[in-house]
Amino acid sequence: MIFDRFIVLGDSFSEGMTDEIRDGNYRGWGDRVADVLATQSEDFTYANFAIRGKLVKQVLDDQIPRALPLITGPKTLVSFHAGANDALRPSYNAETLRADYRAAVEKLAATGATIILFTVVEKTGNGGRASELWFERFSTFNAIVHEIGTELNLVVMDSKMDPESASPHILAFDRLHLNERGHYRVAHAVLERLGQPHDAQWRKPIVAPEEKFWLLQKAMTGLWILTFVLPWVLRRLQGKSSGDGRRGKYETPISWPVAR
Repeated sequence: MIFDRFIVLGDSFSEGMTDEIRDGNYRGWGDRVADVLATQSEDFTYANFAIRGKLVKQVLDDQIPRALPLITGPKTLVSFHAGANDALRPSYNAETLRADYRAAVEKLAATGATIILFTVVEKTGNGGRASELWFERFSTFNAIVHEIGTELNLVVMDSKMDPESASPHILAFDRLHLNERGHYRVAHAVLERLGQPHDAQWRKPIVAPEEKFWLLQKAMTGLWILTFVLPWVLRRLQGKSSGDGRRGKYETPISWPVAR
């Protein structure tokens, strides 16, 4: 399939946090995929509505209505990923998430576009109650993604496709979002699945850096708590989100790549 438009919907994963920054925005796997798709069609355009912190219902209510008029059929590729933020909330309810996720995906599938869905990493390799809760919630979420994706015959990108998906070395300092290496791997996994030109070496094992001195590790963990964990907890207590007041990177389809 030669795609003439790529539309990205969702949260921080699709916004591109925390890849390299270009023109004031995180690049992200979506931009990287667009770079390749643009070489296949002179008429190619790209839109990215994704905003960090968004829940499934917010994507359903805010992003999808603006994206639907831009879809022109199978040659429009649409990426949808949301639900991880829902699963991290204390108020998480799996059945509510299932209903909202299904409503969002069914609206997109009804357009005839080529739809991509994503699962998330279930096992982080850590121990303790937090990791058990993570596995419980995200394995349920992944089952929802597979169920709906299979039912509607959509493309499901399973995180298990990447043997390094649980590696801490594809994560940024916040230990949650992908770094440049992580976004590269996702982009080329997507391109491979779509039968597009891609780097066949994207699955190459990651060589772990030398382990840091234990005192430095403790200091970095303390800095991580101060920089990311405490602000996250404070936002939850205040009912705020990191995406409040933000807009998507490219909410109108633009020719791609952007002239620099």
